Order: sequence, then C-alpha cells, then structure tokens
Amino acid sequence: MSDHGEQPQRWFTTNLVGVPAGVLASAAFNAHPQPLHVSGAREGNRGLFALLARCATPEAAREVFEHYMTVAFGLARPAGDAPAHPERRRWRSSYLKLLQGWGLDANGPAGAVLKGWVESRFGLVPAFHGAPLAHFPSPAWVAYLEQKAASRYHNNSIFQQLDLLFEFCQWMLARFALLGDGTHATLWRGSRDCEAQVVAGSLRARRCTVRLNNLVSFTRERETAECFGDWVMRARVPLAKLLLVPGLLATSSLSGESEVLALGGDYEVEVSYGP
Repeated sequence: MSDHGEQPQRWFTTNLVGVPAGVLASAAFNAHPQPLHVSGAREGNRGLFALLARCATPEAAREVFEHYMTVAFGLARPAGDAPAHPERRRWRSSYLKLLQGWGLDANGPAGAVLKGWVESRFGLVPAFHGAPLAHFPSPAWVAYLEQKAASRYHNNSIFQQLDLLFEFCQWMLARFALLGDGTHATLWRGSRDCEAQVVAGSLRARRCTVRLNNLVSFTRERETAECFGDWVMRARVPLAKLLLVPGLLATSSLSGESEVLALGGDYEVEVSYGP
C-alpha cells in the first residue's frame, strides 16, 4: 500500500452512476464521455422532471427547480417566522449555502461536504483539502472526515439535494445548451503548483495530463484563471462532469468569476505560464 497510500487519487470507491470510478477519473473518459446519472435521483422525483419538460425557457426551468427544492426540503422561511425557531432555521442545510461556502473557501466545511458527495456518488476520492490528503491516517485526513460529516450540513438530506442539483444541471445543459458544444466545454483553470499535478507529459512541452482534485473549479475566461496562479490550464471538460455552470441558478453565488464546478480526475490540458 506504500505507493497508493501516498496517492489518494488512485483510491476509488463504489458509486451510484454505473461507470467504474477508475474509468470516470481517466482522460479517456473525458475524450469519449457518456451521460452520467445518479441512480434513483430522477426516478424518485418524477414530478420535478415532468414539470421541467413543460418549460420553454431556462428562466422558467430555474423557477420550477428552485420552487421544488424549497418545498421538498423546507428551504423557505415562513412569513412572520423571523423571531420564532431561530435554531431550526440556522441549521437547515441547503445546496445554496454549500455553493456559497465553496465560493468563500473550497477547503472549508462546505467544500468538505461537496467533496464527500462526489466521493459517495461518483467514487472519486479527494486528494486535497486544506493540505494534501496523502498518508492515511493523518491530521489532514482527520480534519477532512470531521468536516464532511459535520451535522451542520447533514440534517436536511443534503446529498439528495446535491443529487438533484447535478441532475438539473445535466438536464439544463441538454435542453438549453447553456455551455459548450453539446459534449464538451472549453474551460480555464489557474494553478500555483501545476508541477505537482502533472502525471504525463511535461509543462515544457505545453501539453500534459494533470490529476485534479475530485471536485474543482474552472472558469470560462482565461483572464479570470490568471488571477488564481501563474500557470494557466486550458481543458476540454465533458458536460457530463459538470455540477454548476453560470446561468444554471438564479443566484449570484460563484457567478462573478464565471465559475464552473466539475468532477475531477485526469485531464489532458494545454498549459501556459504568465499572462
């Protein structure tokens, strides 16, 4: 276990999407993707997708989805309830709070829950959370496990909320072509430690394969990616791996940086250094 113990990206678990995690994490899957669906998510919410099928515009679909999530998971604050039950409201987890938390700090508790959801549903184990998740057990692993299981985010079927967010994203991409060319989107990512992520090829050649965390942020704009590191990667990301894209939700969370959340793994990228 010594070699794999130092490379948690090589650890995989069972998943709920019917594609082996090792395949899903590969550059070969990115080149030839296939649709991904979380088992039971659409089947258990047929009413939502029946309503979505009637929507003629993205705006109408967003309204349907957000109303459904509000009702199904009790996310709205009842009128006149401000002074009552503050504790109940404070601890009611929601997918929107997680996205806001990720935008503030991807290595905080919200980021741990999102990475844990990817681990549970897709079998992709994180490689980094505040520090490299290398040897197990280690202080970094203990911190990650504690944060991803914290009751603050696990009292309102949060994984089921994220299942529906992923399925809604996939439905919207297929129905309204919010991003990309039908199979892939060209996205950018900045990095300050690109050398450590290379698993094939070389930075000198400007083309290489990098191994990214199980959930990562990309952006649609190169200029924005340059703000996050001297090395800038250009990747063709399968739409099947996307959880959040600009315009998916009627919220300002992450939209300021045109941020896209995607499943990680091995990506073939073009890299450049500096502006």
